[in-house]
Order: sequence, then structure tokens, then C-alpha cells
Amino acid sequence: MATVAGHSLRVTDVAKRFDQVEVLKNLSLEARVGEFLTLLGPSGCGKTTLLNLIAGFFPPDRGTIEIDGVNVTGVPAHRRNTAMMFQNYALFPHLTVANNVAFGLRMRTRLKQAEIERRVAEVLELVQMGGMQGRYPQQLSGGQQQRIALARALVLKPALLLLDEPLSNLDSNLRDSMQVELRLLQRRLAITTILVTHDQAEAFAVSDRIAVMQEGRLEQLGTPSEIYREPASRKIANFVGRMNWIAGRIAHDGIFEADLGGGIKLRTAVRTGSGVGTAGDLMLRPENIRVTSAVSPGSVEALVGKVVSQIYLGPVTFCHVRVGDKILVAHHMGPPAAGLDRACLNWSEDDTAFMPADSGAGSRVIRS
Repeated sequence: MATVAGHSLRVTDVAKRFDQVEVLKNLSLEARVGEFLTLLGPSGCGKTTLLNLIAGFFPPDRGTIEIDGVNVTGVPAHRRNTAMMFQNYALFPHLTVANNVAFGLRMRTRLKQAEIERRVAEVLELVQMGGMQGRYPQQLSGGQQQRIALARALVLKPALLLLDEPLSNLDSNLRDSMQVELRLLQRRLAITTILVTHDQAEAFAVSDRIAVMQEGRLEQLGTPSEIYREPASRKIANFVGRMNWIAGRIAHDGIFEADLGGGIKLRTAVRTGSGVGTAGDLMLRPENIRVTSAVSPGSVEALVGKVVSQIYLGPVTFCHVRVGDKILVAHHMGPPAAGLDRACLNWSEDDTAFMPADSGAGSRVIRS
């Protein structure tokens, strides 16, 4: 299958209300040519509604949607040159694989039967389902049905490929392998792709950029690294992984101070652009804390505390350490350390960030 020419998407000040519930609130967003952009957020945040507006299944109450600079806000779904892959795959049980894949071509185009058959065979090879044309959906595994649904979308050579939680019905191992395949296929075709998911790991695995949504609004847009390392709010920080929060203030440029109780004070370097005296929280991911019996070389600060518990999860162990009145969580690879009663927690300046208490913004938030 030839490379699909990339297309761009621009959503400007879009709002949508259902009955008395405002699902989307003046949301603006852009997807670049050939980009894999993921809409990430909890259930009910409006991400699937936004995808349906982009597809043209229903109109926004206000705002505009453009594909390649052309306003398609009032254009019906079948004329938008987009293709949607649904969570439940929506395959027709009475049609063969070949006819399921060809369905959109027959509805949208006037191609001759020989050309339809050629394109169907080509896209089935692309998704590793060659030779399956005569089978029916009920004869396929969940992973195979997922591939057929993807083939049905790709055969249209759409400007935008829209994916609504397409991997959520697969078991864990198959989902992981399909994430890799989906990402490789998207790069090969250079097709602009918009994915909806509530799964942080999935978003991080496949995306060029992630748009984090909360309560109908776009909270932050950035690369996976930017979203994870420099979250724009406490909600985002807690949504995309675990976080230790230590309340304190900036004592002087680049130095954070906090009272952890029990006579224990913390004074550590931190990544921040906030001024002296700014109150807020030190943000420290559990994986960035090294648990040792002594201060690690190169660490800027260390805290010593009592080990409350070690929770073994197979690949990692979560270690809960009480320091003063605060319990901090660190994790390390492998099983729990035998006989560990007291622990020294070490980290470096690059492992920290500062969240001002009064603004909700991180030290270097990326919103473009």
C-alpha cells in the first residue's frame, strides 16, 4: 500500500453540550501533518465526543474544524475523508472479511470491482491478514478482528485516521504487541492519526504528542516526556503516574526548603522558574528516588527514614519510607531488600520540579 499523504487538523474554540451537560468547553487543538496525536484523559472528559466531532458524526455547538486549512465543520461524515476505528470494531457478522474491508470503498467510491479487490488484498497483507478474505468475523480471534477493523479504515486512504480506544478489548500481552505494530504501521504510512484512550501507558507507547483532557478542556499538550516530567497541574501529575508531593517554598534561587515534621528539614536544589518565597510543592517521581543504605555519590540531597512497607509487584518493588510526618514512595527494580529497616533516599536536581501553590502550573510547562 502506497504511503498516505499526511494531512493536518485544526480545532478552534469548539464547544458541545448534551442536554444540560457541557461536554466540551471552547477547546482548541492542532494535529500536525503525519503526526500520531493521542487524546488522553479519564472517562467523561470529552475525548470521544471530540473525536466524533472531528469525524463529523455530529456538529459542534460552536467553533470550527479544519482539515488542511479547509473548514469542514458543516461537512457530513461521508465527505470528510476521515476513517474511524471503533472500540468494538463494528464488523458486520454476515459479511466476509473481504466484504467488511470493502464496505467503505463501495459506499464512498465508484471503483470497479477488480480495483476494490486489489486494494482489499493489499491492505490485508499490510495488517498481516492476507488470505483471510473468505472468513467471517466470528471465525476470527479478537486480535484478528482488530486487524480487520484497522484494514477497513486504512483501505479508504483517509486524510485522518481516527481511533476510539481500539486496543481496550485485547488482553494485556496482545495489546502490548499491537501497540508496537500500530505505531510502526502509522510511521510507514505517514498517516495523521488521532487516538482516544484513557490508558497512560498506551498513550506514551505510540504518540508523538499527547493532549491531556480534563472536564471538557485541554489541560496540556506536549510530547510524552514533557507531559510526564513537567505536568501542568496536580491532576495531570497524578493521572500520568505516581508522584511524591512535599509542601514548602523557594528559599532562594533554585533552592527548595520544607519542614517534614519531627525536626526533619529538607533543603534541596529544584528545577524551577519561581521566585524567592513562592510556596508550593516539590514533585518527585518514585522511580527517581534511589533507596540506599548511604548517600549516593552525585545526589544533591538525601533523607533518612523508617521503611514502613515494601510492596513487591514482580518487575518492581514499591518502598514506603516514613520521614518525619511524611511517607515517601520510591520504587526499584527487583524483589524487596531483605532486612531493610531504615533507608536513605537520594535524588538529583534533574529528578525534581516545582509546582507553585497558587498557579497550578509547573516550572516549564509546554502547551504548544
